[in-house]
Amino acid sequence: MTRVLVTGIMGFIGSHLAQRLVDEGVEVYGLVRRVANRNMDVIGNLLKDIALVSGDVSDYVSTRNAVKTVNPDVIFHLAALSPVRDSFERPFEYQQANYIGTMNVAHSLLELQDPQTRKLIAASTAEVYGIQTNEPLKETLPLHPSSPYAVSKAAGDLYLQMMFNSFGLKGTIMRPANSYGRKLDTSFMVEYLVTKMLRGEKIYIGSPDSVRDYMYVDDHVNGYVLAMKNPKANGQVYNVGTTLGVSNKELALMIAEKVGFDKRNIALGAYPPSYPYRPLISDQPSIVLDSAKIRKELGWKPTVTIAEGIDKVIAYFRKSSKK
Repeated sequence: MTRVLVTGIMGFIGSHLAQRLVDEGVEVYGLVRRVANRNMDVIGNLLKDIALVSGDVSDYVSTRNAVKTVNPDVIFHLAALSPVRDSFERPFEYQQANYIGTMNVAHSLLELQDPQTRKLIAASTAEVYGIQTNEPLKETLPLHPSSPYAVSKAAGDLYLQMMFNSFGLKGTIMRPANSYGRKLDTSFMVEYLVTKMLRGEKIYIGSPDSVRDYMYVDDHVNGYVLAMKNPKANGQVYNVGTTLGVSNKELALMIAEKVGFDKRNIALGAYPPSYPYRPLISDQPSIVLDSAKIRKELGWKPTVTIAEGIDKVIAYFRKSSKK
């Protein structure tokens, strides 16, 4: 049985990935940072099927000890600080957690016996491309990160590419599009719009013309699973996205139509009160990925359209609000 360690198992994609791996009969371990009064709801239904190990990716000794304890065949490195806007106010924390954290995980894997027989699949992000003139974005483009978050992820991305080439480490870097389908965190765009509209509250769309490639969580997770199973993924970088761009305004109007929300309560060009600061010049007008490479090499393709995915999110929050 394949033994897998998931860093960031308490996160959005990590928890969904863990469930998928358990369903496929994989032996799953999760790296969890010790925090007082931690809410375990995100993996509550998984606790009987997985094992948790204490560790903090931002600390090398802690990470190395956790990796040695688990002795995994595969590490999915998903642990990260991710809200882009927060990174402008907490840049040093983001570099420590995301860049140094990635280094710590990779070097801990090298400490194991026969490290070249193991595999590291790491989450990068579409944000590493920054502001580009050509779309859809291809993996061969130079990286021009435009936020402290994107810099931290780009640094980890490039460091791992170096380790694949210089240390013979087997691994894959995934650059996913914006994903949605969260159940507990409603601060991201799709979940924010759905929950606010269902409650009849005013909506703020700070950048109505910004275009993003939105991918449903199940398709995101499927990319990771295919990368784990296919040797062709070793040493590769993959974009994972739908190649379809949707503006924030279009997204808001689509959801409003589906839930029967009064569109007059949508404030275009305004941010919610106390919204984290981000320099306007740093905001990419569009991020749409070219996913031809992963489609061709691993047979991945999106299976949930944006309309179908939004319906799933609406149905979930409607049901949960009645409990």
